[in-house]
Amino acid sequence: MKSILIEKFGGPEVLVYKDVEIGKPGPKEVLIKNLSIGLNFIDVYHRTGLYPIPLPSGIGLEACGVIEKVGSEVNLFKVGDRITHASMPIGAYSEKQIMPEEKLVSVPDGVSDEVASCITLKGITAEYLLHRAYPLKKGDKVLYHAAAGGLGQILCQWANALGAQVIGTVGSKDKEEIAKKNGCHHVINYSEKNFVEEVEKIVGKNSIDVVYDGVGIKTFKGSIETLKIRGMMVAFGNASGYVDTIDVKKDINAKGLFFTRPSIAHYTVTREELVESAKKVFDAILSAKFKVDISRKYSLKDAAQAHKDLETRVLTGPAVIIP
Repeated sequence: MKSILIEKFGGPEVLVYKDVEIGKPGPKEVLIKNLSIGLNFIDVYHRTGLYPIPLPSGIGLEACGVIEKVGSEVNLFKVGDRITHASMPIGAYSEKQIMPEEKLVSVPDGVSDEVASCITLKGITAEYLLHRAYPLKKGDKVLYHAAAGGLGQILCQWANALGAQVIGTVGSKDKEEIAKKNGCHHVINYSEKNFVEEVEKIVGKNSIDVVYDGVGIKTFKGSIETLKIRGMMVAFGNASGYVDTIDVKKDINAKGLFFTRPSIAHYTVTREELVESAKKVFDAILSAKFKVDISRKYSLKDAAQAHKDLETRVLTGPAVIIP
């Protein structure tokens, strides 16, 4: 089968398209034929070594597929079931892969392969950010960075549906309209304006209930400034660089803030958490709390180009790789 492998950390050029052998599923594993593969920024972190993985390695955490073989002790799924997943073991950039059955969730009718493959990771991330890391309430004032991105489009729509006032930031003029169409009541272009000053004009100084910040070092200090007393800083990503130093006295204690650095792994510790979170995501899609517009599709052999487009932020929404 064809697969994408990395043998060293680096730029998109380290993604190698090649033939590989695949074994048989173990007792609690299944063999999946991937139908569509999700493209996520965490794939970039794995490729560059920011999140180190043993090499050589496959890459990719998210895909939707159909089960072709099951192990001798598998009891949650059967051959022919359509499933999706968004977790280790890594290796979704492949025509087929073997996965533990407990990492899989069923895809309901009404959700396409492509949507399922690009919504599982982003959707579960949006679910835990909005419902568990900070349980969003009607009337809360939200600041979300990179609102025109794949996750931002989903989370801002969902936050809007929950009754929050959503302020989104974007990095370019052409992304302002995308954010407005996807749940943001106000959009700030932080490449042209100081987002802290603009937030204060919209809701006042020290008025934001929660900041969802996946950008990192570029926006961290400003995000802290916008928060109200006892506000919540949810730093869940680091697209512009990792925030590796926090001044507790200045950043946290000054306003008695809450700070968390969560990941999807912290909120899908048990299978029950995974299944419940995925159900909320698919229910939200089917009830139109948010919609998913796939911005681009790539072939598996063009994974390097997909990474280039992802890193240079030319994508205008979720994207998928078709094996």
